[in-house]
This record gives sequence, C-alpha cells and structure tokens, in this order.
Amino acid sequence: MMARSNKKVVPEAMDSLERFKYEVANEVGVNLKNGYNGNISARDAGKIGGNMVRKLIEQAENQMTNK
Repeated sequence: MMARSNKKVVPEAMDSLERFKYEVANEVGVNLKNGYNGNISARDAGKIGGNMVRKLIEQAENQMTNK
C-alpha cells in the first residue's frame, strides 16, 4: 500500500489557500467555522473542493493565455 503524503509543495501558500477555502465555502452557501468542520456533509465538502479546483484551473488557464 502506498503511503500518502500531505506535504505541501509551497508551504508559504497555506494561509492563502485557507482563506480561499472560506471564500469559496461562502460563495456556495456552506457555513464553515474556524477549526474542526467534520460535521459538514461529504456533498458540501465536495462543493467546496470542486469549486476551489475549478477556480484554480481557470486562473492557471488565464495566466497561460495572457503570456
């Protein structure tokens, strides 16, 4: 079995990603609180993560086309 690693490629970006998570959660109508959020549904967690990925991909695509 492969061990998973949560090592961040750019540790300095952690604060920005955390703020981004709360911003996206607010946009999709999921109420996150500071600290533990294990009480949210998998559907809501998926909404947050999916929208984060979609926005990050969109941003990368825009950067690629504007070079």
